[in-house]
Amino acid sequence: MDRELSATVQRQDKIKTYSRIGVIGLLVVLGLLGFRMFLQPTVSKATLRTSVATVGAIEASLTASGVTVPETEEIITSPIAARIEKVMYRPGEKVTTGESVLQLDKESTLTSFAKLKDEQRLKQNKASKLRIDLQKDLNDLQAQYNIKQMRLKSLASVVADERYLLEIGGGTPENTKQAELNLKVAQLELKLLADQIHNKKQAMQADLKELGFELDMQGRDMAELQRTISQAEVKANRAGVVTWVNTDIGATVNKGDVLARVADLSSFKIKASISDAYAGQLHAGGPIIIRINDINLRGTIATIEPTVTNGIVTFFVQLDQKNHALLRPNLRVEVYVVTAYKDKVVRVKNGPFYNGAYKQAIFVIKKSKAIRRHVDIGESNFDWVELKNKVAAGEEIIISDMKEYEHLAEINLKN
Repeated sequence: MDRELSATVQRQDKIKTYSRIGVIGLLVVLGLLGFRMFLQPTVSKATLRTSVATVGAIEASLTASGVTVPETEEIITSPIAARIEKVMYRPGEKVTTGESVLQLDKESTLTSFAKLKDEQRLKQNKASKLRIDLQKDLNDLQAQYNIKQMRLKSLASVVADERYLLEIGGGTPENTKQAELNLKVAQLELKLLADQIHNKKQAMQADLKELGFELDMQGRDMAELQRTISQAEVKANRAGVVTWVNTDIGATVNKGDVLARVADLSSFKIKASISDAYAGQLHAGGPIIIRINDINLRGTIATIEPTVTNGIVTFFVQLDQKNHALLRPNLRVEVYVVTAYKDKVVRVKNGPFYNGAYKQAIFVIKKSKAIRRHVDIGESNFDWVELKNKVAAGEEIIISDMKEYEHLAEINLKN
């Protein structure tokens, strides 16, 4: 006859069952972890990029973008407000010094010049008329002065006669005094007339001088306008190639508007831009490397624009070989700002393995395995990355992206 198990026995059986299940589960988990830990994937070496560590120099640099521009470029502006009448040269065509690039309609300027010329003639006639009128007034005053002088002499003679008569008893004191009074009045009138003549001469000189200034100013305006008219045929001041010209015939342009650009394409410079976060590392005279089709050209920072536009700093690079055969107008180039130089460091080729961190894991090839190592990263540039420790010259490093395997200590390699 079966007996029912006690509650204590049942509880103990359950504990044993749960314990077995827990142990089995733990063994499964540990087995999976162990399998993952000890499982080493196999990678084809042919799919990996590698580089042998070497000892050499490295130039640390910042990456910027750039475009080639002519070293010298003449900007031709409109000397007058006019319409574009004719275009002599198109972009890409060569022009020599003194040749007209385009021609402006100068009719309105010629009209202004003719108006100035007429105004100057009127002023010249006015000056001549003023000179004649002033001279006439001066002649009238001089004639009056001469008459007064003659009358003064006559009155002086009368005074002398009256004094003589008074001495011999033939005259009276009253007649003598009257004659003397008439002489004094004549003398004052003569002096007043002399002052009027002097003032008239000074006023005449001042009026003529002022009119002369006006004529001189107008003459200079006419000379400037005449020079401007001669520039209506917009000419190149240097030989070069027309890089741009306003070809909109009939369009009205104002004085100072850009009409054309003429560049000397025998030499170039680089217009470069970089984030303003690196502005503090830019300085005039700093070394620069320009890369064109895997060819490096050297140069230095010539000027740095003081303003920042949309977080970008613009600077210009003077090239050591500014007439290199690879240089073309508006050619986009890679620009590298050299910030440091180190010699005799362990280095490998730059590649996807480098993530920019100061410490990172790399894989070193040892026979048929890739061994993970944690190394310190030093300086870097577009070609090289400095490995500061745990790598010796001659060791082969995987420079492909290995993020997928960075948790593994080793990887099997197959040929």
